[in-house]
Order: sequence, then C-alpha cells, then structure tokens
Amino acid sequence: MKKSLVALISFFISLCCIAEEGMWLPMLLGQDVYNDMVKKGLLLTKEQLYSINKPSIKDGIIMFNRGCSGGVVSNEGLIFTNHHCGYDAIADASSVQNNYLKDGFYAKSKADEIPAKHVTVEFLVSVEDFTSKIDSATNGLSVTDRAKKILELTEEINSQYSKPDQFIKAELKSIFKGNQYLLFVYQEYRDIRLVGAPPESVGNYGGDTDNWEWPRHTGDFSIFRIYTGKDGKPAEYATDNIPFKPKYFLPISVKGVKDGDYAMTYGYPGSTNRYETSYGVALKTTVENPALVELRDVRLKLMLAEMKKDPATRLQLSSAHSTISNYWKFFDGETKQLIKYNILQRKQAEEATFQQWAKGKPVYENLFPDWQKAYDQWKPYAAHRMYIREGILGSPLLAFANSLANLEASLVRKGPDHADTKKALAAASARREEFIKDENIASDKKILAEMLSMFYQNIDKNQHPIGFYENVRNTYGDLKDQSTWDKYAANVFGTTFLLDDSKWKAFASRPDANQLQNDAAYSIADKFIKNYDSKYNPYFTRFTASNNEYSRIYLKGLREMSPTKKMYPDATFTMRLSYGSVKNYQPRDAVKYDYVCTMTGVLEKYRAGDFEFELPAKLRELAAKKDYGTYIDKSRNDLVVTFITTNDITGGNSGSPVLNGKGELIGLSFDGNYEAISHKLAFDKNLNRTICVDVRYILWCIDKLGGAGYLLKELSLR
Repeated sequence: MKKSLVALISFFISLCCIAEEGMWLPMLLGQDVYNDMVKKGLLLTKEQLYSINKPSIKDGIIMFNRGCSGGVVSNEGLIFTNHHCGYDAIADASSVQNNYLKDGFYAKSKADEIPAKHVTVEFLVSVEDFTSKIDSATNGLSVTDRAKKILELTEEINSQYSKPDQFIKAELKSIFKGNQYLLFVYQEYRDIRLVGAPPESVGNYGGDTDNWEWPRHTGDFSIFRIYTGKDGKPAEYATDNIPFKPKYFLPISVKGVKDGDYAMTYGYPGSTNRYETSYGVALKTTVENPALVELRDVRLKLMLAEMKKDPATRLQLSSAHSTISNYWKFFDGETKQLIKYNILQRKQAEEATFQQWAKGKPVYENLFPDWQKAYDQWKPYAAHRMYIREGILGSPLLAFANSLANLEASLVRKGPDHADTKKALAAASARREEFIKDENIASDKKILAEMLSMFYQNIDKNQHPIGFYENVRNTYGDLKDQSTWDKYAANVFGTTFLLDDSKWKAFASRPDANQLQNDAAYSIADKFIKNYDSKYNPYFTRFTASNNEYSRIYLKGLREMSPTKKMYPDATFTMRLSYGSVKNYQPRDAVKYDYVCTMTGVLEKYRAGDFEFELPAKLRELAAKKDYGTYIDKSRNDLVVTFITTNDITGGNSGSPVLNGKGELIGLSFDGNYEAISHKLAFDKNLNRTICVDVRYILWCIDKLGGAGYLLKELSLR
C-alpha cells in the first residue's frame, strides 16, 4: 500500500492550501499543510496523526453507525459521540416507564449497559490507490458507458476486498470528482452498548430554536462501549463478550480553551460540493431547497402537534422529528446564505475566467455550453423528484408500502413458493415490525393528506400519475378542498391491510400479488413511484452521469489552468482532519460573539415547562451552588459548556473529537453556525465556525449531574 500512495502524496502536496478551509485526508497530508498546522500550534509528528504501522490518533477515531463520528476514550472501548448521534439507540432503549431519553441514563456497571440494536462502529484499517485501474478501464468510453463501467468496477473491487466473515468492509470512493479513486478498508464492530447519556433537556437543550445557532448551550454527547468476542475479534452481540481493547485511545485535557488556541477535528464529513457550478447553485436555490423546506415544514408541524398531546407519542416520534428538523433548518438557511453572499454571481465570475482560458482547447472549450444543456433538460423534473422523496415518501406508511416493491416483483415473476419470494417476505415482515413500532397513525394520516394535496397543487399536471387525481375527485370531491383529502386519507388508513396485524399475518401465510397491488396504501406508492421511475428518473440518470463527467473534466481543467493553486478534495464520508483555532467572531455590525458559552447562559435561557428550554431540577440546584468541582473554568468562575473553532466540518462530523495541539480531547463537534450554513457549497473564512461541546461539561454531566464518576476512572485525564 505504501508504494501505491507515493504518487498521490506529491499530488496532494501541490493541492494543499495554507488556510483553515479544507477537510484533509490525514494519510496524505502535504508538507505545506503539515507545516501550517505546526505553525498554528500542532505539537505532533505526521506519524502520530496517522500511521499504518504504529498506533496513532487515527486508531482512536470511529465512524459511528454509518452517519456520525466519535472517539475512543478508554482502554476498555468506551466511546464519546454526540447525543443526537446516539438518539435512536437511546430512544429505542426507552419506554414510558424507563424514559432514558427524557431522564437520562448511566449504567451502574458493565452488566447494566444496554445493547444498542443495529448500531455499528468502524475503524479505518487501510487506504489503497486504484486510480490507474479505473482510468485504464474507462479510457475512451462514452459518458454513459464510463458511468456503468465505474459502477461495475466499484462493486467488483468492494466485493474482492470485503470479508464479511471477518467483519471487514471495503469501499471504493471517488476523490476530486472522479480524478482520483481510493479504496478505504474498515473493521466493523456490531456489539455496541449504551453506557450513558444526559437527559434530553441537556443533550438537546435549545431544540430547533437554537439549532445551527451561536450562542449555543447544548450538552450534545452520549457514551457507548464496543464489545468483542473473547478472542478480541469483532462478533455479534453475546452476553459473554468482552470490552474492546483499542490500539489507541484519546487522552483528555481538562485545562480548557483560550481564544486563539490550536484546534483540529477528526471524523467522517459526509459531503460537500465546493466545486459546484452556478447552474447547480441556481437549481438549489430556486427549486430543490424551497421544495424540501416547504414539505418538511408541513410534516414537522403535523408531527409536533401530536407529540404535544401525549408523552408516549412524543417518545415515539422524537427521533424522526429530530432527524427531519435538523436539515429542514439547514436547507432553509443554506438558500438564504447563498443568496446573501452572492455565491451564484461568484461562481459565474469563476466560470467566465475558466471559459476564457478554455478557448482553443478542445477538451474544455464546449464544456459549459454542454453543461447548460444538461441542466436545462433536467430542470423541469427536478421539483417532481423532491416531491417524491420528501412528499410522497414523507408519509411513513407510503415509505413502508414502497419498500414492498421487491416482494411484489418476486410474487409476479417467481410465485409465492420460490425461495427468493420467501426471503423477500421475511425481510418485509421484519421491516413491518420496525415500521409499526414507530408509526403514529394520527400524524401520518394528516401527512398523507397534505403531501398528496401539495403534489397536486405544485407539480406540473402533465407529470401526475395518469388517472390518480381524477379518481380521487370523482369519489371524494373537489381536489382544492381539504376535506376531500382528509376523507381520502381516512379511507386509506382504514382499509390498508399493512396496518392490520391479523390481515398481514393472513397475507404472509398465503402471499398474493393481486392483494398487494389492490391495497389502498400500496397502490398509491406504486402509482407515484412507477410514474416517476418510468418517465422521469431516466432524465435524472442521464443528468447525473453527464453532471459527474462534466464535473470531472472541469476540476481537471481547473488544475491545468492554475497548476500552483492549492486545492483540497470534497468530503466523501471518508476520514478527514481539519485544523484551525478557537476563535470569536463578528457576524454583523456592532455584534461580537465570544468563543465560549457558560452555565450562566444555560440558566438565562431556562423556561419552566418549555419543550426546548426545560432543565433538570438537579442541574439547576448544582448550578445555583456553583458546584462545578474541578471542571470549573477559573478565569470565568463558571462552567464552560461549549466553544467555537474555525475548523471546516459538515454533516457526518457530528461527534468528531476536537483535539488540541498535543492530540488531547478538548470537546466534540456537533454543529455549525447559521451565518456560514452555506458551507457545503462555499466556505466563508471569516464567518465559518464549528460549535463544540466542551469536554469539561461532558465530564461534569457524567460526574456531578449523572452520578457516574466511576466512568472517569477509565479515562486518561490530563
């Protein structure tokens, strides 16, 4: 593997930028980047950051449940991640009687730790370069054939290097828009157990109101533990499994942070698109984001209305509501910030410069005119796609119904007695069990009515499923009348056998394609999805292939146009580090934000009985006495709750360890600030901030608030 990366190292050295912008692959740090890190306060060697031969920081960084990040903090497999990353597991372990989501939870011993169903933790094992293999196999192919070949090779390589019996996963990832291909190999662990979490009123303090905002006073952390078989190797859950022994775990600093201190994050940022074109920005701000925000806004309000009525419903819907609301606010803010900071015009200016340079160069000369045509051909159907994903499939009932499409296909093609059909039926029954547990009929019935109505009003009628709306009108009344949709939704929920245990059991005993096709819920999903898949998804498929190819060529051209310009790869949910400093900022005239928030601010926001700003009585009692123990910030005579850094992060970085120059844990990143919420497409070096929960607040919550000080004995506190 060393030899395969040598060529890439020189490539990344030439692309590095000496700034806080950038999510760097730690195994390929250029010397200029490393030198800048040292200049800003790093006291570690490259090998201490990432090594394939010796334990290093990378061995203490985890991918948490395929969507978040985290860090190993003890020699017994203890891990810290965000509360919102562990939210599903905490909710799943809760009941009305033992509401760990509401009241918090700390295991009194390892025997009391709760299995976190379906949660996985992965460690990066190795990285290998496959660029030459991909390039040689795709050279000279058309756009469509190239996309197909890359997909084939990706599946082939992933399969070749994955070892399911050893819990080894391999993933080939495109870097720099398809100009580089790296294979990332991971070791997966499946026996993960919940160790501790603060009450939701701490872990999600501020709720939707404070989401993406600074100042922020949220104790966004949760604690899990990795278990292995007795041989120390990954294993499925078993009561006699033993705590994981890591190659490396993160030491923790209780010294605190100061303005200007060095800070770096390690984790798995999901995706950015910093090389997006003006065409993409325009589509996002005028079509995609507005549709998504409007559809999610309706769903959230309907869910929240039911959550307020009953504690059991609140617990049932809390996870889904939290997930939906997070990116509802993100995409709303993204649109506003892209417009506010003239990102479209900035992209157009960059493209004009490129096109001037491209004159007379056959590979690049017609790139943007061709790209414009691709967008023009897809744009009329872009809203339709969003209304399918966020509208029609925004109804949990229709989303589950749509998941039965494979079962229907197997029944039609192979019959009920075929082994594949039986396997599909078993999988469907398992999904149904999870669906029924989370399904809230009262809110979903209203969501279904609203989503169907909004699709009718806002999507070109020429794109509607043939006959669907006409049939509803003929049976239930005027399609502009809300009562029509209420009656229709009531009928769907009242007649579908997907919600009836006895009818589903009867269907499962003698599965029949006609019964499934005639079901009220399944027929809706079937009509809308088949209408989209058969008529409009082909446009999206062609657009995606063209867009990817044009993006590859554009980035290749940018490198040729400015060979000395320093660049970095977009996030691709692969291990990255970003670096910068703890730093205050001034978002607008006459306003300056401090770099930390304290318990004083937590108490100032407290509102008794408020869903978002309630606080545990014990926390208020401890704070009133300033009982902060050794975790107090002496310079402020207060408990620091959160701090901000200039690090470059995005979704997927949630739970990322934030480290000082010595590699010691000082906090966990969990959010970004609203003023720079357009960071997926454009990084703002002046306003971008990463919001982090201070590790001292985490320790205080564990020790003083949670009464689980015994856990601190596992940690290496400095």
